[in-house]
Amino acid sequence: QVQLVESGGGLAQAGGSLRLSCAASGRTFSIPAMAWFRQAPGQEREFVAAITWTGGSTYYADSVKGRFTILRDNAKNTLYLQMNSLKPEDTAVYYCALRNGYSSSRSQYDYAYWGQGTQVTVSS
Repeated sequence: QVQLVESGGGLAQAGGSLRLSCAASGRTFSIPAMAWFRQAPGQEREFVAAITWTGGSTYYADSVKGRFTILRDNAKNTLYLQMNSLKPEDTAVYYCALRNGYSSSRSQYDYAYWGQGTQVTVSS
């Protein structure tokens, strides 16, 4: 099927930056939309950012708009999340997700494939 493997998480100070990567392999479909979600302890998984297959359209949660950038390299089957101006409230496990379809979605229920997650911790 589809395998998604995230990397790049870790510890950062407030105001710092991290770049997450998500490598896709297997049957990744011809036009997959992809997204990043995150889940903090005791909270539900929430939408962070999404991107269409061409990369022509991107969408962001209000909480990260202007600080995070979602990118993709289809030649490498890799999704990225550039996170700048990090805040302690960005601390969470970050997941990448993939759905078969051109249009992206803010709903986790529209994504059939998920990575295992990577921990991001931001200290104040």
